[in-house]
Amino acid sequence: MFVSNKNVEHSNLICLPGQRLCLSDKKTSAGNGTYERKGYIYATLAGTVNIKEQESCKIIEVQCAGNHIIVPSAGDVVTARVLQVNQRFAKCSIQSIGSHVLEQNYRAVLRKEDIRATEKDRVEIYKCYRPGDIILAKVLPQVELPCYQLSTAENELGVVVAVASDSGTAGAPMIPISWTEMQCPNTLAKEPRKVAKIVPASALKR
Repeated sequence: MFVSNKNVEHSNLICLPGQRLCLSDKKTSAGNGTYERKGYIYATLAGTVNIKEQESCKIIEVQCAGNHIIVPSAGDVVTARVLQVNQRFAKCSIQSIGSHVLEQNYRAVLRKEDIRATEKDRVEIYKCYRPGDIILAKVLPQVELPCYQLSTAENELGVVVAVASDSGTAGAPMIPISWTEMQCPNTLAKEPRKVAKIVPASALKR
């Protein structure tokens, strides 16, 4: 449902996450609870639309009724679990946004072309992710899909936790040995992954 710029003049309009609210132009811009994409303003929250006058510009905001519900927004780095993998994409479940653990998980897809920044046509998803992997990913601007889209194209994004597929190891957590491989500490068997380059907290303080 699209709310026109004329209708957005009125308050108390109800909206849902991902709903397109109005055009974004010189006189209208995105505020709290919204984001701008390709000339339109979208809601990131479920609630009521509020218009805040600021000089010659109107700020479009969305305010939640009751408890504040946090939902993924474009640009957020999220933690997700890989559920299914096929040749075109991996189905995931978003479990946290940054350090905030979500009360409910959100469905997401990680497409083959969004896994790496280079050599996208040579990516084999099963050599990057497998069901059960915990990954860091970035939320892409939402399109007309029933779920979120993720990207792990940056070096800091990818697998952070994975267990060995060998049943004899009883699901032993693997150890990263390169940016493309992880190793079982028990059997020393290696498995391909798109490993996240985790930056130590001590390095950020320097």
